[in-house]
Amino acid sequence: MPLRHILLALAVALVWGLNFIAIDASLAHFPPMFLVALRFALIAVPTVLLVPRPDVPLRWLVGYGLGFGTIQFAFLYWGMATGMPAGLASLVLQASGPFTMLLGATFLRERVTGRQVVGILIAVGGFALVGWQRAEQASAIPFLLTLAGAFGWAIGNVCNRQAKAANPFHLTLWMTVVPPVPMLALALAVEGPARIGESLTSWGEPGALGAVLGLLYTVVVGTILGSGLWTWLMARHRAGIVAPFSMLVPVVGMTSAWLLLGEEVTAAAAVGGVLVVGGVLLGSAAFGRAARTPEPVPEPVRA
Repeated sequence: MPLRHILLALAVALVWGLNFIAIDASLAHFPPMFLVALRFALIAVPTVLLVPRPDVPLRWLVGYGLGFGTIQFAFLYWGMATGMPAGLASLVLQASGPFTMLLGATFLRERVTGRQVVGILIAVGGFALVGWQRAEQASAIPFLLTLAGAFGWAIGNVCNRQAKAANPFHLTLWMTVVPPVPMLALALAVEGPARIGESLTSWGEPGALGAVLGLLYTVVVGTILGSGLWTWLMARHRAGIVAPFSMLVPVVGMTSAWLLLGEEVTAAAAVGGVLVVGGVLLGSAAFGRAARTPEPVPEPVRA
């Protein structure tokens, strides 16, 4: 990857790391399944009306929306609502990096170099160390729910890569059309109309304003900006090159959770964070041959 693409990947890590603080604020007021539906509906409605549908196979568009949008955030929000701390959630979700490399090698026949394997193992060891230190703060169920969300993210990464969109930003916007209907149906079945209606009318409750601001952050910054840049990078580089940068997210997430939410960061967690950063840089070959050899960009396709 060229340097400017590395900087964009780092910017996405910052945006998504802070996203967990915003989600935590939103979950204080909105029920989780309805919050996922609301998050994507706010983007999907203007997208359908104003943005041309990307010229990609429908199966990859739907797969991207189901994996990245529906499965990832349904399980992530569910996990956080049942007790997963924001900082720990930002760490466990980054299992999407190894999942993506595994899926890419299995289904896309992408070559995995020894350097990438070593880098990923170092990074995995880093967040495993942090996760072990933080495990007492969450039961097994929230942990497993968040891990399932990470696998959904990996599915979305592979579908994103296969879509090969000429306009990745349009693909990101149209991905949001997939989650609202299934998530709203799930919310009505699991959370009920009464709870949903209460979240839409009780604006005087403490935390309501913070929940709305958190929702706006996840919509505008986390989804449109962050996912747009991520999609753009995934369309231009192999999944195994881009995905490891997602493992920088817990460094931002856990630091911001410590500063803003008072979540403790132990010495072992700090060491784990260093291992994650070092493993990402090594596994992505950020300063190696891959950084100096940009991959071809797909030719534009007229809609």
